[in-house]
Amino acid sequence: METLLDTPAPGKSERRRQAILEVARELFQAQGYAATSMSEIAARLGGSKGTLYNYFRSKEELFAAFMQNTCQVGADEVFQNMGPAGEDLRRALNELGVNFLTFLLRPETMAVHRLVVAEGERFPELGRIFYEAGPRRGQESLVNFFGPLIEQGRMKPGDPLEVGRWFKDILLADVYNRKLWGVIDELTPEQVRDHVTKAVDVFLAAFG
Repeated sequence: METLLDTPAPGKSERRRQAILEVARELFQAQGYAATSMSEIAARLGGSKGTLYNYFRSKEELFAAFMQNTCQVGADEVFQNMGPAGEDLRRALNELGVNFLTFLLRPETMAVHRLVVAEGERFPELGRIFYEAGPRRGQESLVNFFGPLIEQGRMKPGDPLEVGRWFKDILLADVYNRKLWGVIDELTPEQVRDHVTKAVDVFLAAFG
């Protein structure tokens, strides 16, 4: 009987790779990085560990792919439809801020962050993997957004990388940590938009 880890026919390889990533996500988030083994992932998929290594050469590589997959989906949603800011800079920043904060406050996104923090001391490489897959890519997108605005004189002169970091940090102020610690419940869309509106006011006062 064919299993998810059998040698795939052309066209099926990517679907099976995604199936592996889905199982890995469930186990990593439920058990942590240390407690999850390649043998367990292979058993859950119904194949051998040796065949699993045909897709991913190590648990670290599989974890990196899981991180990249998770972060890329969010980055696409946040930045994919963000073109030039247009004439209304405040409106564009509010739209970007709502998309960004909504993604970061999702339960699945928070679960990834908690996993990295929980396992980071024993496995420092996980922080590097997460940074390369998520935050660094997000910073690059913010540079691409703010760079032209600074060049056009629509914002104060400055390093677009630094400006992007401040924008992100102002967005996250207070609400992100309280959500990470489980102090507050899910925010409604109206609460997210209200928070972003105030954050954009502060941001533009400093950099606009």
